[in-house]
This record gives sequence, C-alpha cells and structure tokens, in this order.
Amino acid sequence: MKAVVITQPGPPEVLQVAERPQPEYAPNEVLVKVAAAGINRPDVSQRKGNYPPPAGAPTEIPGLEVAGIIAQVGANVTRWKVGDKVCALVWGGGYANYCNVPEGQCLPLPDNLTFIEAASLPETYFTVWSNVFDRGGLKPGESLLVHGGSSGIGVAAIQMAKAMGSTVYVTAGSDEKCSFCESLGAAKAINYKTENFTDRIKELTNNQGVNVILDMIGGDYTPGNLQSLADDGRLVMINMMNGKDVAIDLSVVMRKRLVITGSMLRSRDIDFKSAIARSLEKYIWPFFESGEIKTIVHDIFPAEKAAEAHRLMESSMHIGKIVLRFEGL
Repeated sequence: MKAVVITQPGPPEVLQVAERPQPEYAPNEVLVKVAAAGINRPDVSQRKGNYPPPAGAPTEIPGLEVAGIIAQVGANVTRWKVGDKVCALVWGGGYANYCNVPEGQCLPLPDNLTFIEAASLPETYFTVWSNVFDRGGLKPGESLLVHGGSSGIGVAAIQMAKAMGSTVYVTAGSDEKCSFCESLGAAKAINYKTENFTDRIKELTNNQGVNVILDMIGGDYTPGNLQSLADDGRLVMINMMNGKDVAIDLSVVMRKRLVITGSMLRSRDIDFKSAIARSLEKYIWPFFESGEIKTIVHDIFPAEKAAEAHRLMESSMHIGKIVLRFEGL
C-alpha cells in the first residue's frame, strides 16, 4: 500500500508518500480500505517528535481517524462484514490506503454523510464525549465553556452539548470565528484577543459561572478557568498549548468545591474506546441523521499534499476539520 510517513522529526516537509506493507489485523480487528483520514493536532505533535505513539502503535504513519470500506474481517469479528462503510478511531496508521481497527472502535457511516465528512468525526467526537459527558458529567440544563470553539474539538463540542440540552459558551480568536461558532449554536462566542473571557463569563452567567469547562490551552488560562466555574464546577483538560506549569489559588478550588481533571485518549484500551463508540452511536449518531448536528470540514487535501494540510493546521486559520483524501493515491 501507499502511506504518508514521517521520514524524520521536523517540519511539515518531512511527511512523504512511501510504499509500505499492508498492516496485519488481529482476530478482533477489521482491515479498512481508507477513503479519507482526519488530521488532528496530535498528528502534528507526533510529526515534530513531541508525541511518541503508545507501545505497539505505528511509529512512522500518523493518523487517528479514518473512514472507508471494510476490506477484511478478523476471525472473531461479529458485527461487521466485508463491504460495510465505517468510520473509526485508531491509535495510529490512519494516513494510509489500509488501516487495521479493533471491531469495537468502528461506527457505521451515517447514511447522509460522505467518507470525507465521516473521517472528520471519530477523534473529536470520541474526545468530547469522554471528557465533557463522561469525565465532566455535563447534564441537560447545565452550561459549558469551550476554549478554541472553532477547532475540530470546538465545533463538535458546541453541537453535541447543545443537542443534549446544555448552554454553550466558547472562546475563539477572531470575530469571524466567533460568528461561526454562534451560527452552530453557541449562546455566546468570546473573542479572546479583544475580551477577557473571565469577565465575560461572569456577565453572561450573572456571576454564577459555568458548570463545565473543556480546555485545551492550559498555562495562564488556568486561574481564569477556576474563576469562571460555578460552585461544584468541573475543569477538564485535554491539552496544554500554553504550557503545563501554572500557579493556582487552591482556596478557590476548596471554596467552590471544584474538580480539576483531564485525560489522554490515545493510550486508553480497546474496551474503553469501544464503550465511547457505543455511547456515540446511541446518543449522538441520530443527530447526524436528523441534521441537527453537521460535519464542519474546512478543507480537503489529497494525501500527497499532507505537508500542506499540516501547515494549515499549524496556522490555526481553519474553522473545523482538515481531511486527507486517499482515493487514487
């Protein structure tokens, strides 16, 4: 098969198309002929040498989410058959013509979505479900603040939380991005370059704060996050783009009875990820079929232009997801 490989740690240009053997698949796995693969920030970190894959995962082929057609099924696979259209969360190896996937991490392709659209879903939707609803415990009627509202994670979180009955606030880096987030269902989008999000959240919630914050920024955002939480609020960390070291006022945590938590999804086991897949299929997939949740794909690149796709990701000029197309590679 052909794959996009990391030839050495470095800038986008280190991504090159190369011939590689088709991956082997275990008895509980399927082999997916990949039509499209989503691009995510962990792919960029892995390319730079800053995000080593878990033991056993592909080391030179990045990619955490794919959509395509099942080409082969393992001996113990019960749900899927050759020819089924699926999208799937993988732990690496997605930038290739073929990818092996545990059976439970596959989801059926919604009837009204293309492979390109479906490839934009798994990594972000698995991440949001696990962190906002499972770890963060967001309930209908509660409020959520998402930093990076126009990112792939952000556009998923806005739509998922709104569809499940919550009020959503976001931060974004331009008026254009803020307007887009509000068009998706955010009650208010705060331009972090011109406004202080902590002050705006206090105003918007009558000084009550929000129930859950999903944060991929970390660093100097953390004290403001704690101030922005309501009593018994939950701060969920999924990245630390502004740094991992921060000083916080622990008296705020105690006085407001706050929970600070976080997670990394890639290293979790198959059973954990499969449980998320079942929740998504039950609670979220019907919203795609009804049109209440929409896929947001900013741009599509042929796989041989993966370096250009990574440059766009690093520029943060996109709104929504960036996807690689593999047909005819």
